[in-house]
Parts: sequence; structure tokens; C-alpha cells
Amino acid sequence: MIKKRSWYPHVTVATVIEHEGRFLLVSEYDSGRLVYNQPAGHLEAGETILEAALRETLEETGYECTLTHSLGIRHTVSSAGITYIRHSFSAQLGSKVTEELDSDIEAVHWLSPRDCLAGDIQFRSPMVMVDINAHLEKSWHTLDLYKEHRCVHVNDGTG
Repeated sequence: MIKKRSWYPHVTVATVIEHEGRFLLVSEYDSGRLVYNQPAGHLEAGETILEAALRETLEETGYECTLTHSLGIRHTVSSAGITYIRHSFSAQLGSKVTEELDSDIEAVHWLSPRDCLAGDIQFRSPMVMVDINAHLEKSWHTLDLYKEHRCVHVNDGTG
């Protein structure tokens, strides 16, 4: 008998957008505290990693964007023991298309690198600054890294 696994990693995306020397961040409440984050969220059923990054950016900021580079894929485990596989991207700012934001977003902010480093704001995760630093250092990878195929695997019992 095959035992089912109860553990699974959470696949997430995050987008770093720098425009005129400032970074696009959102503020939101997490466990009752106001924290700052990049536009970020979970992969949803039926979408690709790249589609998820574009969707999350639009939903959380109201801005469209164009993904330009991968900042890497990181494996982290939260203090609560949750495993995350995070796909981070640099993107170019597009048009503001809506003022309607996800209900958990408090506000949209444009912060300078100095603002981010000052220590006055609380980030949702240490990954926020990891991604900003990777972007500033131009630690970029081509988006060709993502070879996404839409197909359905049918388990016919042959392995």
C-alpha cells in the first residue's frame, strides 16, 4: 500500500520592480503586524510560474509589468516549518490599470534602497532584501530558464 504524503512545498513567486531609483513594494498585515513585501504570492492551478508573477503583481499593485530576468529560485523554510520554493523576478514597470487591489494589501509604496536598508520597516520575509540585493547586483538569469509546457500526464501504470 502506498502511503500518501502530507508534506508539500508551497510554490511562490515574487517580483522586483525598480523605477526611477525606487522599488515597488506593498504593505500588508501578517499576524497582526504591518509588513512590507514585493508583489508576491502562490502559484495557482492551471498557470505557469511566469503567469503567476504577472498576476500577483497586477492584483497586489494595480500595475502591469514585463518580466525581464529571473533572480533565482530559492528554497526556504519558515519559522513555522513551512517549505517554500520561491521564484523571484526582475520586471519593468508597465501601465497602472486598476486601483482595485487584493483585499489583504494595505497600500502600495515606492521605496528607495536607502529606505529599505534603514531598518525602520518590517519586511514580511528576509527574502525581500535578498531579492532586492540580487536585483541591485544584477545577479540575473535569463527567462529562458523557464521551459513551461502545458500537458496532462496520464498515469497508465507503466511507470
